[in-house]
Amino acid sequence: MSQPPVTIPGSPVVPNMVSPDHVIQFSCHKGIGCWNACCSNIDISLTPYDIIRLKKRLGITSTEFLKEYTVPYEMEKDGIAGVKFRSVDNGTACRFMRPEGCSVYADRPTACRYYPVALLSMRKQDEYTDTESYAIVKEDHCRGHAENRRLAIADYRKEQGVEEYDELARGWRQLVLKKKSAGPSVGAPSLKSRQLFFMACYDVDTFHDFVESEAFGKLFKLSADEKAMLMADDVELMQFAFRFLKQVLFGEQSIELDEAAAKARLEKWRERQKEIEREAAEKLARAEEGMYEDTDFDQGGPSAP
Repeated sequence: MSQPPVTIPGSPVVPNMVSPDHVIQFSCHKGIGCWNACCSNIDISLTPYDIIRLKKRLGITSTEFLKEYTVPYEMEKDGIAGVKFRSVDNGTACRFMRPEGCSVYADRPTACRYYPVALLSMRKQDEYTDTESYAIVKEDHCRGHAENRRLAIADYRKEQGVEEYDELARGWRQLVLKKKSAGPSVGAPSLKSRQLFFMACYDVDTFHDFVESEAFGKLFKLSADEKAMLMADDVELMQFAFRFLKQVLFGEQSIELDEAAAKARLEKWRERQKEIEREAAEKLARAEEGMYEDTDFDQGGPSAP
């Protein structure tokens, strides 16, 4: 069942939104004429869960993974950041591509699992949940669409293991959509907010240290059992990060605060704002004083004709 067309200029995405029961004709396998072609010129965005799977696969921290294998990008101008795979040096191919195929296939990212289907998540400004539709990606090099194999998108998603990936990325997608749908009424997030979003979403090991810190423990009230679970499970910690960001960026309270600590923090922030305003006023006064010192005034009034 097709929905209204979506125009995407210059994109290989077929401009029709389709439902999970839409039947596609596609197969990708070793020996097909285009084998590895899609991995030779990549533009792959990663979800937070993608990063957790891959950093565990490689046996490194999320911080190391982000530095070595990814590049950040702006999802929108002056907005929150996304993360993409870094291609091979001086090339466009995926660093995990091998002649026999993907070397991290069991932990491949969501975008790779979905291909040639594109997930379209949308959220209207007055809605609290996102809706999902799908589109078909048809690139000139791909021969998979000519293969005699037909199945519904819902079955293809199960086959490719996408359902787990989508469910665990839902909180992140809702954060992104919430910011985008808010539009200019919220304004561009501050540098600190953008850094916090990046750390909490993508660098789970740094976020682990942040949640474990004494400062976090003084402000947010977590039971010993809950904190132990978060410290032991990256996926649980990732889901907690989404709750944390909804609270600190959008005011959706779900994590209990220590009232005394929160009040003290607010007072400290107010004092800092006053200090900033005072410094700005003093700077302006000095600038004006310097300007007047460099100006010659005629104290005698206008000259007679």
